[in-house]
Amino acid sequence: MNRRRAHEEEDGYERLHRKRRRVSENQEIEDRLESLILRVGEKSSSSLESNLEGLASVLEADLSTFRVKILRILTECAIRMPEKCTIYATLVGLLNAKNYNFGGEFVDYIVKTFKENLKTGKWNAARYCLRFIADLVNCHVLAASSLLTLLETLVDCANEDGVPQVRRDWFVFAVLATLPWVGRELYEKKESQLDHLLVTIEVFLNKRSKKHWPALKVWSADSPHLQEEYLDCLWAQIKKLRQDNWSEKHIPRPYLAFDSILCEALQHTLPTIQPPPHNDGDTYPMPRVIFRMFDYTDCPDGPVLPGAHSIERFLIEEHLHNIVEAYHLERKECAAQLLCFPYKSKIPLEYCIVEVIFAELFNLPRPRYLEICYGSILIELCKLQPSTMPQVLAQATEILFMRIDTMNIACFDRLVNWFSYHLSNFQYRWSWEDWEGCAQLDPEHPKPRFIREVLGKCLRLSYHQRIKDMTPESLAAYVPLKPEPIYKYAMEGAASLPGTEAAHQLVVCVRNKCTPEEALNVLRELPNPLREGEANAAHTAYNPLKIDVFVQTLLNLGSKSISHSFAAISKFHYVFKILAESEEAQICVLRNVWELWQRHSQMVCVLVDKMLKTQIVECSAVATWLFSKEMAPYFTHGYLWEILHLTIDKMNKHVSKLSKELQEAREALARADSSSSESEDESGSKKKKDQDKPTEEAVERMEERLEMAHTDQKRLFLIVFQRFIMILSEHLVRADTDARDPHTHWYRATLARLRQVFLLHHEQVQKYSSTLETLLFTQDLDPHILDVFHQFVALTA
Repeated sequence: MNRRRAHEEEDGYERLHRKRRRVSENQEIEDRLESLILRVGEKSSSSLESNLEGLASVLEADLSTFRVKILRILTECAIRMPEKCTIYATLVGLLNAKNYNFGGEFVDYIVKTFKENLKTGKWNAARYCLRFIADLVNCHVLAASSLLTLLETLVDCANEDGVPQVRRDWFVFAVLATLPWVGRELYEKKESQLDHLLVTIEVFLNKRSKKHWPALKVWSADSPHLQEEYLDCLWAQIKKLRQDNWSEKHIPRPYLAFDSILCEALQHTLPTIQPPPHNDGDTYPMPRVIFRMFDYTDCPDGPVLPGAHSIERFLIEEHLHNIVEAYHLERKECAAQLLCFPYKSKIPLEYCIVEVIFAELFNLPRPRYLEICYGSILIELCKLQPSTMPQVLAQATEILFMRIDTMNIACFDRLVNWFSYHLSNFQYRWSWEDWEGCAQLDPEHPKPRFIREVLGKCLRLSYHQRIKDMTPESLAAYVPLKPEPIYKYAMEGAASLPGTEAAHQLVVCVRNKCTPEEALNVLRELPNPLREGEANAAHTAYNPLKIDVFVQTLLNLGSKSISHSFAAISKFHYVFKILAESEEAQICVLRNVWELWQRHSQMVCVLVDKMLKTQIVECSAVATWLFSKEMAPYFTHGYLWEILHLTIDKMNKHVSKLSKELQEAREALARADSSSSESEDESGSKKKKDQDKPTEEAVERMEERLEMAHTDQKRLFLIVFQRFIMILSEHLVRADTDARDPHTHWYRATLARLRQVFLLHHEQVQKYSSTLETLLFTQDLDPHILDVFHQFVALTA
C-alpha cells in the first residue's frame, strides 16, 4: 500500500513538472511574440515589407494557441504607439487576407476597446482607436461605407442638445484628426458621402461659440502669427488637404506594397457603435489654441517649414507631442528620440522641436508635465546637437522677448522660470547688451519687468555677487537687492521704537534656550497701541506690538538659513498660536514677515508656506494681506502671485484630501454592511472586519469637516475675486476722475492676473461660478473685468 502511494506521488510530481514546463514554454513564446510585435518597424537589416510578411506568417501559425494575446497586443500597440498605426494596420490586413475569421475577431476587439475608452473617458486612447479603425479601410479589412457610417454617428453627437460644448468639440476633433489617414480612400470610393460629412462639420464649426479663445491665447495679438483655436486650425488644414486631393507626404503607408494581396481579402463591416450619453460627472479635454512661433522666413536655408495650414504641420506636431508624452520621464531618451524623428531630412527639425516644446510649456491652463521637464529636455537637446540647437533656442528666446508685450501672464511666468533655469545650466552666459534699450522704458513695461524677474529667479539659483557681475552696468537697476533681513530693532534710531527693549530681552532669552512660556513672559508688559482710545478697547483681540517684536526678532535670529527659520517656527509654534488667534492678528504676522524679508522674495514665499502648513495663518488671511493697500505697488512682481497660488493650492489639496478620505470611509462602510450577513463559522474574521469598519458617527464627522473645508474654500475664492474687483474698479474710477488712460501696464498686468487665477484653478472655481455670478460678477461691472469671467465660464460650457 505504501509503495503504491509513493508511486502515485511520484506520478503526480511528474505530471505537475510537465505542466509547469508547458506553462513556462508558453510564456516564453508569448514574450517572444510580444517583443516581435512591439519592435516591428524599428531599424533593421531587412526591409519593413519583408519583416511584416515574416511576422504575419509567425502570428498566423500561433493564432490557434495565442489568439487573445495577439488581439490584445496589436490593439495596445496601436494605441500606445499611434505613429506606427499604419504598420499595425498592414499587419492586421495581412492576417485578415490569410484568416478571415481572425479579421472579424480583430474588428470586434478594437470596436469593444473603442467603446470602453469612450465610456471611461480615455479620450486620447479612443481617438487612436478610431484612427486605427479608419486605417483598416486602407488595408481592405473594413468597408469604406461602414467607416463613414461610424464617422457620421460621431459627428451627430456634436449636434446633441443640452451637453457641454467640450464634448461636442471632441467628437468633431476626433473625426477631423482621423481624415488625413483615410481621406484619400473615402474620396475615391465614397466622395458624395464624404462631402456630406464635411458640410455637417462646417455647419457645426460656424455655429460654435469661441468665447473661451482669448483666455487660452499665448499672445493677445495675432501678428505676426495668428493664434488659432485648435478646431479652426485643423479644419483649415483639412480643407487644404481636400484641395490637394487628399494627398499628403508624411504618413508612411506600408500596405501599398501589399496591395495585390490585400485587395483579394474579404472585407468586414463595423457593428453599430453608439457613443455613451453624457453624464454630469464626465470631464472632456479642454479646448486649446495652436501655438505658432516660427514660419519659413525664420528658418535658414535648407528644408522648408510646412505652412501653418498644411496637414504636414499637424502631423509633424502631433508626432513630436507623442514622443514627448512617451519619453518625458527620461530626458536624455526623450531628446534622442526627438532628434531621431523619421522625416528629419524633409523639415527644419530643430525649429519644429523647439516650437513643440514651447507649445507644451505655454499650454493653458497648465502644461501637461512639470515645467522643469521641458527645461531639462531642452538642455539635453543642446548637448546632443551643439552645432545647431543652442542657436535655434537663442533665436526662439529673442522672438519670445520681442513679443513679450502681448504675452499671457501665466506664460510670462513660465518663460521667466525656464530662462533663468536654462542660464543657470550654461554659466549665465547671455548677450545682455542686446537688451540695454529696455532701461529707457517704463519699469512696469513687460520687457524690463521680464529682465527684473529673470535676475530675481537667477538669484535663487546662484548668489548675489554672481548676478551682479554678470549684468551690464546699463541694466544694474534690475539686479535684485542683496537678500538680507531688515531688522528694525537693530537699525539706527531703533532706541525710540516702543518695542526695542523687549526685543533685546527676547534675543537674550532665545539665545539662552528659553521655553515658549518664558518668551511670552518677555512680551507680557508690552502696551497695546490699539487700546489707546477707550472706544476701541472692546474690539482689540490682539496686540500688534507683541506680534511685531516677537515675529521680527525670532525670524531675524533664524535668518541664517531656511532650516534655522523653520526650527525657530517649530520651537515657538505655541507662541505664534497664542498671539495670532484672529485673522487680523495673522495678517499682522504676515506684514512683519514681509517687513523683515522684503529683499528676499524666496524667503517670504517659503515662510508663508511653512506658516500655512503649521496652521499659524489661515489661507483667507494670506489672501487678505496680499490684496491690502500696502501690497498694491508690488502687483507686477511675480513672487506675490506665487504666494497667492501656493495658498489656493494648499486649500484645494486640503479639500481634495478630505473628499478622498470620506469616499474611502463610505466605501469601507458599504463593504462592511454588505458582508455583515456572514455565517457563525467566520465570526473571527467578521470581528476583525467590524474593528476595521468606520463607525457611522466617524463618517458623519468627516462629512462635517469636508463641509467646513468647502465653506473655507468658497470664502477664499470670494475674498480673492472681491479684492480683484475692488482694486481694478478703484483704478478705473481714479483714471476717469483724473481724465487719464486707465490701460496702464499695472492695470493690464493685474487684469491678466485675475484671468490667471480663473484659469489655473478652473476645476475648483467652476463649483462656485453661479455664486460668483450672483454676488460679484454682476452686469454693472466694467466690461473688461466681466469679460474675463465670461471667458472662464465658456471654457467648459
